[in-house]
Amino acid sequence: MESWFIADWSTTEKFFGQGFDGNRKPNGALEDVAKQDVYSTLELASKNCKTKAPYGKGAHSFKLLALISPDIVTGASPWAKRFIDELKKRKP
Repeated sequence: MESWFIADWSTTEKFFGQGFDGNRKPNGALEDVAKQDVYSTLELASKNCKTKAPYGKGAHSFKLLALISPDIVTGASPWAKRFIDELKKRKP
């Protein structure tokens, strides 16, 4: 899920607001970024935010998940696209 926050970096940046270091976004294919690097990226990018504490899964993940764009995420991540496509097949 945290990789999805990197995929929709502009929403993540807006969510954290002033002090967020947008230059911390990793380059390259999203799915090649190691899990620990994803967490570190979010923590370091948000450590100087004025309105929120540094990224924490419990404190921020579901609030941020509600804001990110599924289209941006599925465009950046083949695995996310596959996941969403499979969910749509099961929708009654």
